Amino acid sequence: MQFPQTPQQHAQLPLFEAFMAPVLPMLDVALLQVPGIDDRVEAPWSNEPEVFSELSLRGAAGNCLNLLAPILRDLSQDRNDRWLTLIAPPSSVTQAWLRDAGLNRERIILMHPRGTQSALELTGEALRLGRSHTVVSWINPISASARQQLIGAARTGNAQSLNIRLG
Repeated sequence: MQFPQTPQQHAQLPLFEAFMAPVLPMLDVALLQVPGIDDRVEAPWSNEPEVFSELSLRGAAGNCLNLLAPILRDLSQDRNDRWLTLIAPPSSVTQAWLRDAGLNRERIILMHPRGTQSALELTGEALRLGRSHTVVSWINPISASARQQLIGAARTGNAQSLNIRLG
């Protein structure tokens, strides 16, 4: 289909004409002062993976566990010779739930604190020992100092710490 030519059509500029225009001098960036920019220093990206992560899930317990299942399944399939350790999971995380969710139960340890031991202490010990590639805990709430304790323990044991907050 052809469109009729009209005498009032505007001429089209050549494609590269914009690049052939005279170059304008660049702004002197040193003269620009943006308040607060000079005060901030960003930390460089680290090549090391983070050893502590936290996942917060809200809603019905069954729905939260359904969202969590693929993550735990992937972690349980790790070809590493170390364990996936679950510390103080909710009561609905049973051997039957692990089986139904498709987790490799031969590579998972379920642990609950005993006596006066807290979930934080047990998680720290499991991380420090280094027998687990990932230690998943359910500590809620978790303070900044507790988070730092888990980071230190994870680094010592060359492990990953994942804290799940339900609610």
